[in-house]
Amino acid sequence: MGQLSRKMHILTFDVEEWFHILDNESTKTEAEWYRYEHRLEQNMDRILGLLESKHLKATFFCLGWVAREFPHIIRSIADHGHEIASHSDRHQLVYEQKRDEFIEDLHRSVCELESITGSKVISYRAPGFSLMQQHDWAFEALVKQGIEIDCSIFPASRAHGGFATFGAARPVWVDACGVRLKEFPINLFPVAGRPFVFSGGGYFRLLPYQVISFMMERSDYVMTYFHPRDFDSSQPVIQELSIVRKLKSYYGLKSAFEKLDRLVSDYEFVDLASAVRNYDWARADVIAI
Repeated sequence: MGQLSRKMHILTFDVEEWFHILDNESTKTEAEWYRYEHRLEQNMDRILGLLESKHLKATFFCLGWVAREFPHIIRSIADHGHEIASHSDRHQLVYEQKRDEFIEDLHRSVCELESITGSKVISYRAPGFSLMQQHDWAFEALVKQGIEIDCSIFPASRAHGGFATFGAARPVWVDACGVRLKEFPINLFPVAGRPFVFSGGGYFRLLPYQVISFMMERSDYVMTYFHPRDFDSSQPVIQELSIVRKLKSYYGLKSAFEKLDRLVSDYEFVDLASAVRNYDWARADVIAI
């Protein structure tokens, strides 16, 4: 089993607009996105300012769409010394894409980001952690595109599919379709014998800080995943969402930024690149897909 030289708390952000909500027809494709106001720049300024004040580096999984629409935001992230990674091009669920669509989307996102930063993109996260067991071909596509590190696995059941049979909630090698790459899945915490997620997005907003702190203290490996919209209490409400989806999307917005400030003050965090360097890959487990 791979060994941690110390606790590994990884700080990541998915760079997308407030209206990039999955499984909702009114915000599904690029054609709909131009009907909504843009709030990404002001939200990113707050996040980058907080990280600078804490002398922290993070990994930012960015949409190719963001790179085209707001290239200055990608440049700002890179100029602050943060790692740029791909979060796809058009923020579509993997299991709703055909193989060729996924490959084209991945290629476009990587090219858009690299054209702005001049640096190779080597890490990827699927929208909604929607890369599942039947998508073994996606790992092959990632490696062919030059991706070395994937952060797309949600090793439990969830609304966007999940990968409950993955068998690991820690960094591992993945073997699929004759290729191998490093995988950093979402971490899980056992609650009453069932896997529980606490480290990002709606989970982070819904849970009291004391609960998050309790789980952080008892976790050797934590992969966070925040979105700029998680900290924007003034964002409009998308009325078409169900009551449950509105709860998940908007609960806790007012206190989330203060909660993030407290989290990064109370615990040590690193970006993905540092986590890769600090892990003993020679002893890491291998998961065959």
